[in-house]
Amino acid sequence: MTSYTNSSYTRFIWGWEKNICSPFAFDSKEATVTIWIIIMEDVRTFLHFGVLLSSVLFTIGAAGEDYFPEAMDVQWVSNNFKTILTWGPEPTNYTYTVEFSRVGKDRQRNPHCIRSSRTECDLTNELRNLQETYSADILSEPLPGVTSDLVEFPYTRAERFSPYTHTKIGGPTFKIVQSEDKTKMTLHIQDPLTPLYKDDQLLTIRDIFKSDLKYRVIYNKAGSTGKKEKMSDLRDVELTNLDKGQSYCVIVAAYIPSRSAQKRLGDWSKAQCSPRENKTIFEEFSFGVISGAIGIMLAIFIILITLTVVCCKRCCCKKTKTVDKDNLQMSPV
Repeated sequence: MTSYTNSSYTRFIWGWEKNICSPFAFDSKEATVTIWIIIMEDVRTFLHFGVLLSSVLFTIGAAGEDYFPEAMDVQWVSNNFKTILTWGPEPTNYTYTVEFSRVGKDRQRNPHCIRSSRTECDLTNELRNLQETYSADILSEPLPGVTSDLVEFPYTRAERFSPYTHTKIGGPTFKIVQSEDKTKMTLHIQDPLTPLYKDDQLLTIRDIFKSDLKYRVIYNKAGSTGKKEKMSDLRDVELTNLDKGQSYCVIVAAYIPSRSAQKRLGDWSKAQCSPRENKTIFEEFSFGVISGAIGIMLAIFIILITLTVVCCKRCCCKKTKTVDKDNLQMSPV
């Protein structure tokens, strides 16, 4: 192959043949070889560019295949110690894996939350040490059976969570029992159940909180805005010094004093009211009210009778005058 320093190639480029500055002053064979050399160099340059472009595209494509969005809106949802970790968005071409641990301990995985397409993970049975503090990560990973070159997958860390101090306590149910004299009520509160078992028995919140559990009771007369409050350590709460025969409405909530201020009070129960005692009219109203009502009724009755008599007299007078006129017209002159 002819070198770029070949004199014929030099003459082709610059056209210095016999001091004539023209690109056409060269031998035809040398021109053919020179043109072929230039074409080959262009092909080689094009191939180099194609290889470089393919490499760039492959790198971009590979990076796209290994892109897994991080989880967002990670939240602990816990009610009466049933604890679920939730997040988003719904995955498309990837999955989520949940790792959790007690703070400072080795990380663990729930077998139902490994490379899953769901956006929640029930960790109720894993968080058995209720007073411990836990951390959790949601990893974004490839689909099952798909490999990746990533050494560490993207993840989002949830806020630290302690079941004992963070789970929300639901509103309890209760029954109202009145005393015979109707001046006292007893509330029989049922401790809310949890999904946790011990010795094949479901645990209540009292089994967990023990003496730390109290109940806050608010009650008032039906239809009245004035309210009274009572705190009790027991399930059976007595409300005394009530007005006899009055209906009282009650709501109840669990109260955990060892918690932070915003977590102490649980959800309020549905309001319940005691039955109102049926009274006779003489028990319901005073003698003065009854006397006044009777007086008003008698006055109305007298007025009605008077109006009736007056109307009847007027009608009789009109009839008498009409008869007299008729008699006068019929009598001869």
